[in-house]
Amino acid sequence: MHKVLIISYYWPPAGGPGVQRWLNFVKYLPEFEIHPVIYIPKNPKYPITDKNLIKELPKKVTIYKNRIFEPYVYAGFLSQKKTKQISAGVISAGNPSLLERTLLWIRGNMFIPDARKYWIKPSVRFLTDIIKKEQIDTIITTGPPHSLHLIGLALKKKLGVKWLADFRDPWTSIGYHSQLRLTSSSKRKHRELESKVLNSCDKILVTSNTTKIEFESITSKPIYVITNGYDIPESNLSFNDLDRKFTLAHIGSLLTGRNPENLWKVLYEIINENEAFRNSFQLNLIGIVGQDVLKCIYDNGLKNYTRVNKYVTHSQAVNHQRKSQVLLLAEIDSPDTRGIIPGKLFEYLAAKRPILAIGPKNWEGGEIVKSTKSGFVCDYNSVSDLKVLLLKWFQLYQQGNLMVSSENIKQYNRRALTAKLAGHLAWE
Repeated sequence: MHKVLIISYYWPPAGGPGVQRWLNFVKYLPEFEIHPVIYIPKNPKYPITDKNLIKELPKKVTIYKNRIFEPYVYAGFLSQKKTKQISAGVISAGNPSLLERTLLWIRGNMFIPDARKYWIKPSVRFLTDIIKKEQIDTIITTGPPHSLHLIGLALKKKLGVKWLADFRDPWTSIGYHSQLRLTSSSKRKHRELESKVLNSCDKILVTSNTTKIEFESITSKPIYVITNGYDIPESNLSFNDLDRKFTLAHIGSLLTGRNPENLWKVLYEIINENEAFRNSFQLNLIGIVGQDVLKCIYDNGLKNYTRVNKYVTHSQAVNHQRKSQVLLLAEIDSPDTRGIIPGKLFEYLAAKRPILAIGPKNWEGGEIVKSTKSGFVCDYNSVSDLKVLLLKWFQLYQQGNLMVSSENIKQYNRRALTAKLAGHLAWE
């Protein structure tokens, strides 16, 4: 059986979408005669945790751990709450505080490519012996954090191993880079490191065609798209198993930028005009919600109709997805986010509930919703068509007939995606 070393920062008990991709690849790789050897930090400080994910770990997987130094943990003079928020992606809209501006400047300019940079050298020393001991000839790095790709870069140079670099998100083009207050020299350093990684690895994995096209302008190395997916049985719930109320649910982080104010305005308009809708509607927000987003929702008259549950386990999130009448998918309205496909989309598909997707024009996430006929896609300027849709879905809900007949979603099953990965690990 062929061994591969997978270098990842996120691993159970880490919660959130960052852990799901490789946890599921690892689960199915042995079916394709590939034995995964995992390397993770021994003492990580994850923004969110989900201990239930430990139960999903394969029993026969080899895991190596090594201590990591994370400077934010020792920055006692800074707000632990703020550093944890920024680590989780919660950046205030409008005018950030002096403390937040300081944290962003430090994060962007002192820790390049990120605050896990101090794990690079110890990991290279540690893994040199492991690679020889386990007789490994292939390594995989997955980022962000993109500092893990620099571990791969060093091991490639030192040992000549085959190296596949997996980008769950872009590097220099990701939306939050513009908020890190980067100096011109810091921007240049990020671009140089990105180019060095892309041109030194043997193969590249990305999660969207947009990122593939972007990287093709930087490197001639082979680039393959393997999206995220779902690893849960497709739902077969009847209408009687769904929420009694006409629930619109967003599962996951709803942060600055992902704030479809047009939707909140339309909902309040319908509430004022339609008594039945007013008595039946409920907005469920499950996950981290930015204070500016929540304020906008409340300012648009929806406070009494909104239920917030900041964090639930993955299994509880899946239950919410399946029971909700309508699922909300929102992405930042920017050309930079057209290639961002939220991981939750694929579990939404498996839940087989109507998806209301709001995002930028030519958004890949929206194209998946359209191609699978799993819901409706609109942009941040939609109003009249959004209102017509919601009233149509509400009428179907009243009739006990609000369902969706999606197509071709099995291609996003994690086992099918792992089969594609296994093919890319067959070196010529």
